[in-house]
Amino acid sequence: MPTDQYEHGDPRTRYPDVQPEPQTQDEPGLQSAMDPVPDLGETSYRGTGRLAGRKALITGGDSGIGGAVAIAFAREGADVAIAYLPEEQSDADHVLEQIRATGRTAVAIPGDLRDKAYAQVLVDQAVAGLGGLDALVSVAGKQRWQPDVLDITDDQFEATFDVNVFGLFRLVKAALPHLQPGATITTTASMEAYKPAPDRLDYAASKGAINNLSKGLSQLLVERGIRVNVVAPGPTWTVLQPSGGVDPSTLPEFGSSESPMGRAGQPAELAPAYVFLASDESSYVVGETLNVNGGMVTP
Repeated sequence: MPTDQYEHGDPRTRYPDVQPEPQTQDEPGLQSAMDPVPDLGETSYRGTGRLAGRKALITGGDSGIGGAVAIAFAREGADVAIAYLPEEQSDADHVLEQIRATGRTAVAIPGDLRDKAYAQVLVDQAVAGLGGLDALVSVAGKQRWQPDVLDITDDQFEATFDVNVFGLFRLVKAALPHLQPGATITTTASMEAYKPAPDRLDYAASKGAINNLSKGLSQLLVERGIRVNVVAPGPTWTVLQPSGGVDPSTLPEFGSSESPMGRAGQPAELAPAYVFLASDESSYVVGETLNVNGGMVTP
């Protein structure tokens, strides 16, 4: 493991190939029950003040990529509100502890993105708790594998789009009145937006929609001085995998057979991309999809 994100070395061996044993949890699952537990950068992320004074709302901030982003933002000087499902409270407590250890404000706002009223409540509570809002990061997502298209029910398809696409749409609308010039919105697509996994058709389609929606929003909102960009992760070891996101029998080869890097990514490796897109270092970056996928070539 690197001592910090700036340590130089061979990227293929920077983090271990997890090769997890087959394991399952009920959705949404808990990161703390995974084997091995994903690395959120707790011991390695070193901030340099790149987001000093920022006020960020991060969905899916209890674990995985969202949790790593929350920790990174706090260590870069941002106050952070995290959204997560109530069932994920114990994971959220871990991330909240990491944020508060930096001396930054941490706001916990549990709820369900499928609830149409939650987006407004989420934004209102984030603004009240942080004293404003200038960075919106959407990471939360729903993913369920099915061996055949005939196994995907209408309810599953609708739930996937409700969380991944409609939830994002409602959140952006609720946040916009609070976002001033210089604010940023960063969304989360996936490698599957370009190369859909045949057993995750609804998830892949929703990620393609997020990518497209975000690019359209970027053109609309840049006129207000608000930058919208996208991060598209490749295979990353998070609680989505053991809680029904992929076929459990494939977990020992997760990431190693897909990525030219020969391993899955860790959430800690995704966080710097989100920091960059929220920071003023990326002031001329708008409508970009930043692929962090271990070498999986995209169009």
